[in-house]
Amino acid sequence: MSQAKAGDTVKIHYTGTLDDGTQFDSSKGRDPLEFELGSGQVIAGFDKAVEGMAVGDEKTVNIPAAEAYGERQDQMIQEVPKGALPEGLEPEVGMALQARNPQGQPLNLTVTEVGEETITVDGNHPLAGKDLNFNLELVEIA
Repeated sequence: MSQAKAGDTVKIHYTGTLDDGTQFDSSKGRDPLEFELGSGQVIAGFDKAVEGMAVGDEKTVNIPAAEAYGERQDQMIQEVPKGALPEGLEPEVGMALQARNPQGQPLNLTVTEVGEETITVDGNHPLAGKDLNFNLELVEIA
């Protein structure tokens, strides 16, 4: 039976949880996740976990933050004047915003605090700094 290797297109069913058992994502009830192994389309630890699996294999893996979304970076948290926001936008805690970095690439931000004159935004991925657990089932190797 063939094993998944870099360059293969694979289909995986998965459930992702945090160490406290909180589920943050799952493919249950949806099509399996399809990606090219080793291409960087998924986090590094997920790629590494799938490599070597055969169709029908199931396993549970723990992916440390460094191989997932990285550690939280304090420099990704910034205070922004409300005047810099689009006209008519009423910021709320938890609201998702998008800005551009100096290279022009989109940067996803989450509003974490709303003050009188400024808001605080966090550009870290919501799962940054967290170890992730995945239950994996390899469905197909194309």
